[in-house]
Amino acid sequence: MLYKELGKTGKKIPALGLGTWRIGGAHTPDHGKDREYIEILKKAIEMGYTHIDTAEMYGAGHAEELVGEAIQDFERDDLFIVTKVLPTNLKRERLLCSLQASLKRLKTDYIDLYLIHWLTATSPLQEGLEAMAQAVDEGLILHAGVSNFDKTLLKKAIALSPTPLVCNQVLYNIEEREPEKDHLLSFCQKEGITLTAYSPLGKGSFGQRASAILKEIAERHHATIYQVALAWLLAKERVVTIPKASNIRHLRENLASLDIRLSKEELKRLDENR
Repeated sequence: MLYKELGKTGKKIPALGLGTWRIGGAHTPDHGKDREYIEILKKAIEMGYTHIDTAEMYGAGHAEELVGEAIQDFERDDLFIVTKVLPTNLKRERLLCSLQASLKRLKTDYIDLYLIHWLTATSPLQEGLEAMAQAVDEGLILHAGVSNFDKTLLKKAIALSPTPLVCNQVLYNIEEREPEKDHLLSFCQKEGITLTAYSPLGKGSFGQRASAILKEIAERHHATIYQVALAWLLAKERVVTIPKASNIRHLRENLASLDIRLSKEELKRLDENR
């Protein structure tokens, strides 16, 4: 496993994590595959996926319940659990209640990294950040961060937050390049903030131009285009990623991306695919 520093904390976290969106349902709970998903999550952890990302929104909390069940067979200190609070729950008391509910569903005493999932025009950002700082002081969360914040909003959040913000989780892949366009990536790299790339494999396919470049490079490395897409992200300073995988084959394939060493020329070609 490749490890990278979380923010400027000195703590190393797995650069390849596991996303859980739609595991246990999308916006409502789906119990149809509970046993299957719990076993897949357990197998993933055994394979080295000790960085697990979830959210109170996923399956209306059911994804957290499945993660909570799966992690019971493992040492808690060996895991890095990330979850997120909805923007409608940023008022101090609502956030602290949401946090307690997530802790209960995850069956844990603390969350390693707690993120504001996104922000709306009416979300009380400062109050939410102050509540997160309180939770850090109380040991309920170890680190605080945000998700879906552009550069301007991230800078504002940093200025308002009483506790360091160590991570920004955003949409970023070979075709979705907004973190580069608005200089969010370079800002995070300069300021020592971890950028977590979600949906690193897009919607399961890429456009013709990106696919052609990926295929050429993948053939050279005896890999798939998706493994190359992950390797490209993992080669970037301060970037970690959390692809979702709901079967063992995809878990293994994603893990194999860690063995790919892209050349400077290959990285340059992929960087220029904008």
